[in-house]
Amino acid sequence: MPDGQVMTQTPILADLQALTTAALPQVEALFADARDRLKAQVSTDGKVSNQALEARQYPAHALAWLATYVEALRQLDAWAGRLGQAGRFGEMEALILQIGFGEYLTQISGGIPMSQTEFARLSDLGLTWTPGPAAARLMAQGNTAEARHALVALMRDNHGRATFGATGLDDELEMIRDQFRRYADEKVIPRAHDWHLKDELIPMEVIRDLAEMGVFGLTIPEAYGGFGLSKASMVVVSEELSRGYIGVGSLATRTEIAAELILCGGTEEQKAKWLPGLASGEILPTAVFTEPNTGSDLGSLRTRARKDGDDWIITGNKTWITHAARTHVMTVLARSVEGTTDYRGLSLFLAEKTPGTDETPFVDAGLSGGEIEVLGYRGMKEYTVNFDDFRVDGANLLGQVEGQGFKQLMQTFESARIQTGARAIGVAQSALETGMQYALDRKQFGKSLIEFPRIESKLAMMAVEIMIARQLTYFGAWQKDHDKRCDLEAGMAKLLGARVAWASADNALQIHGGNGFALEYRISRILCDARILNIFEGAAEIQAQVIARRLLE
Repeated sequence: MPDGQVMTQTPILADLQALTTAALPQVEALFADARDRLKAQVSTDGKVSNQALEARQYPAHALAWLATYVEALRQLDAWAGRLGQAGRFGEMEALILQIGFGEYLTQISGGIPMSQTEFARLSDLGLTWTPGPAAARLMAQGNTAEARHALVALMRDNHGRATFGATGLDDELEMIRDQFRRYADEKVIPRAHDWHLKDELIPMEVIRDLAEMGVFGLTIPEAYGGFGLSKASMVVVSEELSRGYIGVGSLATRTEIAAELILCGGTEEQKAKWLPGLASGEILPTAVFTEPNTGSDLGSLRTRARKDGDDWIITGNKTWITHAARTHVMTVLARSVEGTTDYRGLSLFLAEKTPGTDETPFVDAGLSGGEIEVLGYRGMKEYTVNFDDFRVDGANLLGQVEGQGFKQLMQTFESARIQTGARAIGVAQSALETGMQYALDRKQFGKSLIEFPRIESKLAMMAVEIMIARQLTYFGAWQKDHDKRCDLEAGMAKLLGARVAWASADNALQIHGGNGFALEYRISRILCDARILNIFEGAAEIQAQVIARRLLE
């Protein structure tokens, strides 16, 4: 705030939680109206028409974003309620709640940013909205310059706090967070930028550290050598490690996907063979799904698996395979049922391979490929993988049943997208902390950058949106931990988290000015790392389509 300017209002609204709770039914009713209107337009005989839904893609995606915002506000309000009951709802948390509701209600009314040039507007859904008293007051008085100034002042006083506000997690999860935050601070952040600049694989010593800390077996049942902890614990671990470096935070994601595939679809023999090694980190897996011409259209995969005696022979080409070089097993999706052209002919295979090196990534007969050079997300590297009559042991058909591969893979998407939401939060938090430290240290015109209102505003909105995305992701994990269907919540967490990570990285780089464009500053890496989050595990456009379809079912 400029010298001499005086606050014109109290930065925290009176009866704040009563206001936010009262505003929720207003936006919930708005969403219900939007959903019903669109459903009527895309349905025939009570069933959603894929062709009609695709023809109305823009309003469908607007509905997905509206639903995501409504759920995000619901979870932010629930977070505040839990903190209030525990006596932990302080000034910082109140400001986050006030600003978050004020901003998101305003965006619902005027246009939710789906990307830099695309906005989800109520007019796209044939709606107008007159906010009720609670929503109108929050929109008018919630996200003010005074509130943002007050929030950043508290963030400066509490710079050592991990999240700039209480997360609402229990003591056990906070202990886990502290352990991995310390590890990221001491062992990852000082080295990550060098790994990125040199385009190096994350050192094996880091993988061994994570194995000793139990990262790979965190959610694998104790009966198979893991710890049997919650998905929420994995979210916290992924968040903190990704705050250090997204490559490190993503190492366990490979194991999480492979283990869940085996737990959900594998035979008892396959579980006994693979899960203990995955839990200990002795077996490193990679997911081999995508093909050069299919992208998100997995149902049209062309890689073939044919029976040869008791074994399988795989032929085809895969791309964007993460950490393919030095892994021990590939979860390969291939077409094994003759005469099929869609998802019903796909099967999953646990294809064993010999770990390679950076110089020689593939050493087995029938296996070749090469590195794909990328902007960011470099620590595990991306590869093309070519299968030329590659032999897979017959015992390694997942579940020992053909044609179930797509269904088996779909069972892992909830966890994978919750994980991506967690990784996005970590990257966004890294951007916030990096941008804030630079704003404190950098002097211009006789004062620190953080003293300028627009710099303050950027930092405040980063903190608010990170907390919103964090609570949405935690809710997805909670649903999963309580055996509730959560594909919708997981998709929303990924959709919003990826946008928040990109916005945070972009704004943090802007705070750095020209220095942010220099490779020597780590914010340049954080920006590159943030960009992938809107693409993998389902691009934002695909994710919005999936959410819309689910909402209209």
